[in-house]
Amino acid sequence: MTLTGAPHEEHQYLALIRRVLDTGEARPDRTGTGTLALFAPPSLRFTLSSNTLPLLTTKRTFLRGIVEELLWFVRGSTDSKLLSEKGVKIWDGNGSKEFLEGRGLGHRREGDLGPVYGFQWRHFGAEYTDADKDYSGLGVDQLEECIRKIRENPMDRRIILSAWNPKDIPQMALPPCHMLCQFYVSLPPPGAPEGTKPKLSCLMYQRSADLGLGIPFNIASYALLTHMIARVTDTDAHELIIQLGDAHVYKDHVDALEEQLKREPRPFPKLVWRREDVGKKGVEDFEYADFGVEGYDPHPSIAMKMSV
Repeated sequence: MTLTGAPHEEHQYLALIRRVLDTGEARPDRTGTGTLALFAPPSLRFTLSSNTLPLLTTKRTFLRGIVEELLWFVRGSTDSKLLSEKGVKIWDGNGSKEFLEGRGLGHRREGDLGPVYGFQWRHFGAEYTDADKDYSGLGVDQLEECIRKIRENPMDRRIILSAWNPKDIPQMALPPCHMLCQFYVSLPPPGAPEGTKPKLSCLMYQRSADLGLGIPFNIASYALLTHMIARVTDTDAHELIIQLGDAHVYKDHVDALEEQLKREPRPFPKLVWRREDVGKKGVEDFEYADFGVEGYDPHPSIAMKMSV
């Protein structure tokens, strides 16, 4: 429970895991591991106001990896080696030569993931060659379009960032799981105090949701993205809503998740910007060192194997 007596928002996530473990359908999957799954469970909602960061507390979450991956997306990169060199190995399996060959992409060098998330965010519709090409000015920069609309036309119902491009999916090492998000701006009500900023919310749709390993990353990543865009557009981050399609637990994660379910959530931490002017030059102005977190006191890590 939180100090205010309201249920801790992390209980939504824990309750979903419990429901999947108790009632999920046993299904085969691409990795051969096997899952228990539910389709389209109720959405998860997380408060972002007052710089809240919904970083799960019932196990320690790899914040550095989350931030570095998000910055990698924002820069439009598709080279997993750039993350691996920073000690973030989450894409190594999907970027291995063996995995690429299994996807019919053996002509690519190791680490070249194809036109995945960042490419679609920043260069949608451009012709993909390889991870080493400079795509500046090519394709549609959806991320900058979202920022422009939030600034210039905040009531627009088309403030959308999509990673799902059917034409490019055959070239991707892994099709996008978190595939689309929509931003929503609430203007200050009449009579609001002078200086009250508009509120920025984000709704993300995820077609395939690994509840044990992936979703803790995805919650924090889209929360951070919303905080970043709020910083760039001079709005206040307000709420993150996540709607899942296939919500699943890998069968080799069951014991670990049963252990996690015994733990009581602790207060979410606060995001602190370590540089006063961060984001003022645009969305690519952020560096890992700019992100600070205060008050993060999670339970210990729980090891879970990533299925590739």
